[in-house]
Amino acid sequence: MTDFNDRIIAEFRANDGVVGGPFTGAQLLLLTTTGAKSGERRVAPVMYFAEGDTSYVIASKAGSPTNPAWFHNLVAHPTVSVEAATDDGIESYTATAEQVTGELRERLYTKFSSTNPGFAEYQRKTDRVIPIVALTRAG
Repeated sequence: MTDFNDRIIAEFRANDGVVGGPFTGAQLLLLTTTGAKSGERRVAPVMYFAEGDTSYVIASKAGSPTNPAWFHNLVAHPTVSVEAATDDGIESYTATAEQVTGELRERLYTKFSSTNPGFAEYQRKTDRVIPIVALTRAG
């Protein structure tokens, strides 16, 4: 985890899910995964959007040629923890992560890019198809 991510995580938790700076107004959640190799719990702040009871996160890594570590972790261990802002503070819950593909992935990426134009640029920067992951509340 980087110092930058550590600061975002601390700000998120201290301010009931509200983060400033470059993330002012962005929908962020904290995604806790289990390390694919280490087995250690890792927290990553990620942008998301919700449709119904499902939250979707995009493994963009700013258009890097490789997927973020958290993506590899949830592929290996799809049970994750989520911290998300609500009107009453931060809600924590367990979710199951599953990569979306095909037409659904295309529709969701287009939707997300329309409100967050940087994500369209990220896809143009890389040869990989940037994964989208559905986080479905467990239980």
